Amino acid sequence: CRVLELGCGAGANIPFFKKLGVQYHAVEGSQTIVNELIKAFPEYSETIKVGDFTKEIPFDCHFDLIIDRASLTHNTTSAIKRALGLIRKKLVDNGAYIGIDWFSTAHSDFNKGLPVEDAFSKTDITEGPFTGVGIVHFSDKEHLLELLSGFSLEQLDHKILSKDIPHTGQVIASYNFLARKEVLS
Repeated sequence: CRVLELGCGAGANIPFFKKLGVQYHAVEGSQTIVNELIKAFPEYSETIKVGDFTKEIPFDCHFDLIIDRASLTHNTTSAIKRALGLIRKKLVDNGAYIGIDWFSTAHSDFNKGLPVEDAFSKTDITEGPFTGVGIVHFSDKEHLLELLSGFSLEQLDHKILSKDIPHTGQVIASYNFLARKEVLS
């Protein structure tokens, strides 16, 4: 099984995929992080690369699974659409794409910040967990289904967590999904 992780960050998932024995690949935006990961996991020195997965997936192979934990959600709608097109091209027929923690418009921070490009992409959030992180993209179900057109959606979960004590009104809401590359006949 060949796996691609988009935005692997500090590599929290690498030991899991290593233990599974899959052919692990990753695209990460930070050169510093990639350097550290290659020191920690020299066996992946050719398969962990610095890049912008909204513009290019820098591997010549195709993947059985592509996974993204809230990495695409830090881009504008147009960049997400571009990345999803690249993902479709890089998946084998019937390959799986798993999205984890795609921020929902039910999130209490959706109404913060300034819109970028459209109402779903926000920047300049000055309070809360998204302070200073740049662009944050939120989706409602309709928008998410539009973004994932071209995939066969097998599962969609909407997680909503509210803070009761102390009651701050904060709601953390996100989507998880499993989509497959549609096989065109």
